[in-house]
Amino acid sequence: MITQMEDLRALLEASKKREAELSALVDVARELASTRDPGRVLDTIVHRARTLIGTDVAYLTLYDAAHGDTYMRATDGSVSAAFQQLRLPLGAGLGGLVAETHKPYWTADYPGDHRFRHTSPIDNAVGEEGLVAICGTPLIVDGAFVGVLFASNRTRRPFSREEVSLLGSLAALAAVTIVQVRAAAETAAALDQLSIAHAGVEHAAAAHDRFAEIILSGGDVDAIAAALAELLGAQVTLVDAQGNELASAAITTPGAPASTTASAPTSPAAPWADSTGRLTRVGDQWVVAATAKGERLGALVIGGVEELSGADQRIVERAAVVTALVLLFRRQAAEQSRRARADILADALTGTTDPRALADRLRLLDPPPPTGSSLIVAVCRGDHTAVRLPARLEDKLVLAGPYSGDLVLLLQRPTTAADLSDLARRANLTIGVTGPVTWGPTLVEAHRQASRLVTTMQRLGRSAEAATPDDLGVAGLIGAAQVDVQAHVRHLLGAVLDYDQQRGTDLIGTLQAYFAAGQSPTRAAGELHLHPNTVQQRMDRITALLGQGWQQPDRALDIQVALRLLQVLKE
Repeated sequence: MITQMEDLRALLEASKKREAELSALVDVARELASTRDPGRVLDTIVHRARTLIGTDVAYLTLYDAAHGDTYMRATDGSVSAAFQQLRLPLGAGLGGLVAETHKPYWTADYPGDHRFRHTSPIDNAVGEEGLVAICGTPLIVDGAFVGVLFASNRTRRPFSREEVSLLGSLAALAAVTIVQVRAAAETAAALDQLSIAHAGVEHAAAAHDRFAEIILSGGDVDAIAAALAELLGAQVTLVDAQGNELASAAITTPGAPASTTASAPTSPAAPWADSTGRLTRVGDQWVVAATAKGERLGALVIGGVEELSGADQRIVERAAVVTALVLLFRRQAAEQSRRARADILADALTGTTDPRALADRLRLLDPPPPTGSSLIVAVCRGDHTAVRLPARLEDKLVLAGPYSGDLVLLLQRPTTAADLSDLARRANLTIGVTGPVTWGPTLVEAHRQASRLVTTMQRLGRSAEAATPDDLGVAGLIGAAQVDVQAHVRHLLGAVLDYDQQRGTDLIGTLQAYFAAGQSPTRAAGELHLHPNTVQQRMDRITALLGQGWQQPDRALDIQVALRLLQVLKE
């Protein structure tokens, strides 16, 4: 008993520590997002690393592709000038090995650890700084190596895997921020060059100011389109890679609103007439591709002007560069949000995460999903790697992510199996739908029931469909944690019950007699003391209410069970 209490106490302490670490990482992300100066960003990163890991020194090296090594760029707690000017060749020392392999390494005693290739310059600088224990983790963004983040101590100490993981999480945040700040700085520098090249042109200066303000203030593509339309006195449309409109704006003359009679430019069928980023005339429009890292992210389409001056053409091309950066930032933010939501969903479905911690993490999402409403759980089985939800489902989506090999969707009410049927057919997915439920244990059980439901559907040959337990009739009741008998009966017989109540008929009694007579209308007529034609008319009405195929063996069995349950409910 004492051991169990100690284990529980240790588990709680670990959970609290992890929660504190996650909160600290959120604070770091916010601080980094608010810092635009590259030097301050790097100083913030190493200071936070030293504080979070609790070491004597933290430092960061950046990759120099021209020299094929990394160089010391920022330190916190360092006292040695030689150490602060150190360069690390790839493969040399602990940091060089991290840079070469793109994997984290750590040691409690670097001077005595012969796993690393020791060199005199590195060992002398490390000795002058007095470092003993060192942990280094790579900074990588989209597969590109940026640098190495280190935490080190002047005395011997081990690094736990939790500390290495925490440093790695901080390194991931740092790498993205460094790349974004570099991109913003490069864009600002490019805009500066544009302004210098056209120093005597007031138009170009205005473009520089507007685009720089948009980038540095975190503006979106709508702001770019509006600024470009005002600068050119033209109609501007931004389309994505598929030709879908992302933003549009129109100004007939600089500073004046567009006329309501002006026609907006139509997006060309192939907006990538020139993938090099040069402006091209396509019909009565001007088109330039927005390209980043060799990928075509969209296009700016300019209409409403016959000709563009050389200065205006360069402004449009620069706007395409700014647009590509904003679209790239937007995609990276969306990917990070998707991963965060998938992680929260996975933790919620395990049933072992503190609900308060989950609620806190949900509130940090942008926008935060609703936590007080009822939820529908959909388990999608099949190849879901390239699944795209239609807009009507995106509007209802709370969380989505892979779990146990399936794609799990949490959707707001009202969402039915019929709403998911088109997705099931189009993506060849078998979808089990349960709910409504709320956050907590009921959500975990609803997911398990939906997973069992999908397995049952596959065994019954009902792949590429979406269904609830009631849609499967008797088979859907198997494995359910609890069954709402009345709801199940209404799902199968509701149309007939409502007809009887509204018209004062007894089609339910006719159904019961029909099945009792071995599905023979003639024998049923005898039991009911009715003419066979009357019974046949009732059977035709029942078919209109229940739909074709209700007399087939599978559905007939489900209806017979529902009739028996209805009889029990009346008793």
